[in-house]
Amino acid sequence: MDWRYALFAGLTLLITAIVGYGSYTTARLLRNWQPQVNLLLLPAENVLRGIILVICLLLGRGSGLPPETLGWQIPDAGSQIVTGALAGLGLALLFAGMGRFVTRYTDTRFYRSIMALVVPRSRREAGLLPFALLLSVLFEEVLFRSLLIGGLSPLLPTAWLIIGFSVVFGLLHSPQGAWGIVGAGTAGAIFGLMFIWHQSLLTPLVAHFVANGVQIWLASMEFDPSSTS
Repeated sequence: MDWRYALFAGLTLLITAIVGYGSYTTARLLRNWQPQVNLLLLPAENVLRGIILVICLLLGRGSGLPPETLGWQIPDAGSQIVTGALAGLGLALLFAGMGRFVTRYTDTRFYRSIMALVVPRSRREAGLLPFALLLSVLFEEVLFRSLLIGGLSPLLPTAWLIIGFSVVFGLLHSPQGAWGIVGAGTAGAIFGLMFIWHQSLLTPLVAHFVANGVQIWLASMEFDPSSTS
């Protein structure tokens, strides 16, 4: 194995472990902490996310893998954007409906919606939120689809990588409870299949961004600012 690729694989898994630990500590913190600011707009979180994203991009560039393996190509961009947008809209509506169902018929141990913590509470937040959301989605897609699925495909079968890292992706959403883990893991598997099918990061990136954006928009329609004061 080429030393550059070995370094790439090792550091990618290390970053994934660090991100996983951060998600675990956040899940524990949110059990007893009600943040007074939008979770997506925390400056330190976004700076750290941006730094890790740059590291991931540098790792991919230095891995020695061809761009198509990492999904860093955009064949037929228009078709990919339309496919991703429609898939994201469908996922958003599906998960919003399922979220309401499990919220109504289960307790918060099974599902805790964190949408109230990320919906914009002012025009300023509404203007900043799309950029923060794009950074978050880009970070997750580069790490979980490009590096972990595409980048590790020379080592393991693609199907194993999609299943295994979809489970990890779901576990990163543990602050939302069991349904949040299942829902995010399912979405992660769908994004992984899109990535492999199109050999490009664009389709899952658009689908992920639209899905999260529509979910936040739907939540904002029901959001009562007085409930957070």
